[in-house]
Amino acid sequence: MAVKTINTELFRKMFLAGAANLEAKKEFINELNVFPVPDGDTGTNMTLTIMSAAKEVQSLENADMLTIAKAISSGSLRGARGNSGVILSQLLRGFTKEIREHKEIDAVILAKACERATATAYKAVMKPKEGTILTVAKGISRKAEELAETTEDLEVFIPEVIKYAEEVLAQTPEMLPVLKEAGVVDSGGQGLLEVIHGAYDAFLGKEIDYAAIEASGGTKMVKPSQQAEADIKFGYCTEFIIMTEKEFTDKNEAEFKAYLESIGDSIVCVADDDIVKIHVHTNDPGLAIQKALTYGQLSRMKIDNMREEHQEKLIKDAEKAAAQQASEKKKKEPRKPVGFIAVSIGEGMNEIFRELGADYIIEGGQTMNPSTDDMLSAIDEVNADHIFILPNNKNIILAANQAQSLTDDKDIIVIPTKTVPQGITAIISYMPEADVDTNIEALEEAIKNVKTGQVTYAVRDTHIDDKEIHEGDIMGIGDRGILAVGQSVEETTKEMLAQLVDEESELISLYFGQDVLEEDAENFAQEVEELYPDVDVDVHMGGQPIYYYVLSVE
Repeated sequence: MAVKTINTELFRKMFLAGAANLEAKKEFINELNVFPVPDGDTGTNMTLTIMSAAKEVQSLENADMLTIAKAISSGSLRGARGNSGVILSQLLRGFTKEIREHKEIDAVILAKACERATATAYKAVMKPKEGTILTVAKGISRKAEELAETTEDLEVFIPEVIKYAEEVLAQTPEMLPVLKEAGVVDSGGQGLLEVIHGAYDAFLGKEIDYAAIEASGGTKMVKPSQQAEADIKFGYCTEFIIMTEKEFTDKNEAEFKAYLESIGDSIVCVADDDIVKIHVHTNDPGLAIQKALTYGQLSRMKIDNMREEHQEKLIKDAEKAAAQQASEKKKKEPRKPVGFIAVSIGEGMNEIFRELGADYIIEGGQTMNPSTDDMLSAIDEVNADHIFILPNNKNIILAANQAQSLTDDKDIIVIPTKTVPQGITAIISYMPEADVDTNIEALEEAIKNVKTGQVTYAVRDTHIDDKEIHEGDIMGIGDRGILAVGQSVEETTKEMLAQLVDEESELISLYFGQDVLEEDAENFAQEVEELYPDVDVDVHMGGQPIYYYVLSVE
């Protein structure tokens, strides 16, 4: 018997199943990323985006289609991270706008929703590229429109759409040379397909594991140290594993539990073959450890002072309350004309932005792309009429633009800085005496004169930019791709600099990361000065993770 419609409850299950499947496949999707950089990858960004929506949908009870559609749209828009996450949120936004007024979804409505999803996503991207998630979405909408004219049976309609989407995805390497060189399909397109695969599983009535969604939105167990008025009888949370040297019998387990009860509480004793997992709150961890040693060797020992944790939390809560009061007081003050928000990647970089006048620092950058909601929270904190946002990463610009579109009470200006050095140049170039439009033009012009290089390590084998790269290699990445690959941080950086410095270069700025010693950075800066005697060389503590050096040439 043909299935012609999807009701509200089934649609809810299908969406949650799609989110769960994306979460389950995120590492596989991350592996498809062309650049082998340890950063906030496509699978991670898309998963965090859809989980933000899934969390809202999961919390709804007896909701109608309109309520579910609003939850998906709002949750994904605010939770969107990275370009792939923002595009996914726009696809969901367009899709839910089409279905929200219907009690049931049939093939015609489904086709219209796919078409609207694609149009909304294409509109959100300034320069859409084919061979990406957008191409896969467009293929889905075209096939859906074609099938809606020939069948009402969704058991025919959905698998045919999926089949065609897989064919389009397989063609993405032919549309983007960089995918073909790396030997992968587009990771965003694969992510979208995983969402649809999961939704189809729920449509077929398959058993779905929603644990990841429940974990992301469920209540957390509260340790005694987190209870404001807790009377902590036993002060040390003690955990370890016993690797038993002989059979751990039921009698042994009962005896050991009884002993632990005599010296503490909150006891967990779980035996599995020759491994015994122990958890106990006690005032003398040594007694528990000594007794455990009679059964075998110990590993993964962890002892936390819960009274100390409790005090630390009280202090943090007080600091948070004071900061909240200060923030509320600041919001009541008259707005200043202009404010700055900068995305940054290390304590040294943060301090540089603060010294240059940034009102709010969003930490995250490359390793964890901030969400649209992070941007909105920052905008809320900056008490200014006009707020410049410096994303400082090409994968964050769309999230900043999305936050701009969701803000009505302040004028938000996104300067499309793709690197931290560009952001530093932009904020330095700001002219307090000039009007906003003049400054927008000046800042956008200034960042065009900045060449950026970043030095990191490869997390996987790949072939890109005509370079064979192996896991662990050092890479020098410029604004337009990988410029150098080697085994030495310093030599790779020099090789990259040779391609960035020209006769017009006047300044090289080196920002060393948390894995580089200051002395080593100073010595390296001297070597660079000797190589380029006509160029000024500045060295700063950036403190950024993952990147040994971030540098700029101006």
